[in-house]
Amino acid sequence: MKNFDEIIKCSQEYAKDSGPQKIAVAFAQNKDVLKAIKAAVNEKICVPVLIGDRKKIVSISEEIDFDIDNFEIIDEKDGTKACKKAVSLVSRGKADILMKGLIDTSIILKAVLNKEIGLRTGNVLSHAAVFSVGTYHKIFVVTDAAMNIAPNADGKRQIIENAIKLSKSLGANVPKVAVICAKEKVDPKMQSTLDAQELVRMRAEGRMAGCIVEGPYALDNAMSKEAAELKGVKGEAAGDADILLMPNIEAGNVFYKSLTYLANADNAGIILGAKAPIVLTSRADSEKAKLNSIALAVLLSSYKGE
Repeated sequence: MKNFDEIIKCSQEYAKDSGPQKIAVAFAQNKDVLKAIKAAVNEKICVPVLIGDRKKIVSISEEIDFDIDNFEIIDEKDGTKACKKAVSLVSRGKADILMKGLIDTSIILKAVLNKEIGLRTGNVLSHAAVFSVGTYHKIFVVTDAAMNIAPNADGKRQIIENAIKLSKSLGANVPKVAVICAKEKVDPKMQSTLDAQELVRMRAEGRMAGCIVEGPYALDNAMSKEAAELKGVKGEAAGDADILLMPNIEAGNVFYKSLTYLANADNAGIILGAKAPIVLTSRADSEKAKLNSIALAVLLSSYKGE
């Protein structure tokens, strides 16, 4: 896929075939969150279950002209309990997607990791951002920009595995992963290049399937065929990467915000590694980014491939 209009269209097609995905919104009494849900409902891609303070949810919905009469509202004024109820709905198959409302991320993630009602899979949780930018020929995934601070090689392997299905849902049959570093050669003084070497070895040994893993790549080699050719960097991901694996959270976060605020790139974010997609939008995210994130979660939840 090349842009988020295609993602929304694909989500609508899934909804026509199997019905809109049900999204459990934890502590839903937030204007920005309800505006995003309203936009997603208008696009006919999801049906919300709104968990939180009923009076506040109704009041905000009236303020933004959002008709919620036909949607389930679970009245729960305690934020921690609201998160547990939302997570439980997803865990029991009563909802397909989890979304954070007016609650701290740490509280909802604690519910996600709850041993009894949570959404654990045994894999690490990781953040994946999807971008559409005019200077690149297709949508691409950036991971991890928000969850894992300084993952080791095995942690990065799990982050890649989390991102593979997402990339496939976006149309990449065999996702090309570029392991991003500050240079394109292995340097014993630079741990990220050693991790890249180890990840390439893991893929060669069959410890990761359904993807191509190459690196170390400097960012220009992963995003520009011309730059790769000039530097003599050869590989299937050179200038054609689907997934950019960042060396650490600082690099991922700076790159994410540079694309968002300086390149005005269309974007979405999602948490992977749980039993279901998790939408954790930020107050700083645009209304369009929030809608994109919901559409991305719907696409991933609906995707029936490997």
